[in-house]
Amino acid sequence: MNIRRRNRLWLICSILVGVGLTLALILYALRSSIDLFYTPGEIIYGKRETHQIPEVGQRLRVGGMVMPGSVVRDDSNPNSLKITFTVYDAEGEVDVSYDGILPDLFKEGQGVVVQGELQANNHVLAKEVLAKHDENYTPPEVEKAMQENHRRPAAAYKDNAS
Repeated sequence: MNIRRRNRLWLICSILVGVGLTLALILYALRSSIDLFYTPGEIIYGKRETHQIPEVGQRLRVGGMVMPGSVVRDDSNPNSLKITFTVYDAEGEVDVSYDGILPDLFKEGQGVVVQGELQANNHVLAKEVLAKHDENYTPPEVEKAMQENHRRPAAAYKDNAS
């Protein structure tokens, strides 16, 4: 093999290694910013197709209904914005803690999407709470999950919790 071919081979190999390393770093960086959508039932039992259960510490979005009677505000400090509530669907319920201003449309029995980090015992520490609004558009993944998972009223969960 002459010098010119060997130099070309080294150049091509170094370019391929550089492109591969760049792609690996991009995918690694994107992995930490991805928030996967789950319903409360999927957090407890796993996704239907893959049976993937989220890990403690994982960032995620949880969509469901706010259980009536579950909203509890922190009364120990009148200036506190801390609140806890339960998000449910037909398969389970997840407790949520949030410290911040809630959307105007947030209320019990209303659909919400909570973005945050999963803690132990299926508890979500929310960074953001989005309430369902009056417009007709709903993201397809949320609409599908709502249709599949909200077959029972909230009262069915209160009876099971007792």
